[in-house]
Amino acid sequence: MKGRRSDYVDGTILHEYKQGLGTFTQQMPKVGQTFNAFTEACFAQGALSKKEKQLIALGISVAKQDEYCTIYHTKGCIDEGATEEQIFEACAVAAALAGGTTMSQAVTLVRQCIDEFTRTH
Repeated sequence: MKGRRSDYVDGTILHEYKQGLGTFTQQMPKVGQTFNAFTEACFAQGALSKKEKQLIALGISVAKQDEYCTIYHTKGCIDEGATEEQIFEACAVAAALAGGTTMSQAVTLVRQCIDEFTRTH
């Protein structure tokens, strides 16, 4: 990931991701549109709430150490009304399965994202 650590939480990284996905979709419209539709369907309200789905996605993101997805889904959790306690509990469950690297993502990157996104939300 390029950029400064502070870029993670000031919107630059989210903008970069969305811009990249848009470019990808322009270059490969069928694949990009299908991926976007699939993702939207996966995160739509269903047996699980949108908030629960964002919490699951965040847990997977920190376990996989995927910084773009960690940032994206931390914001998604906040946008769907998740509390700080719920966010960190999802991270703790992921850490219980994936170990110490997951916890380090939770106590650094997720913490920074919560601070930024709740300040600007």
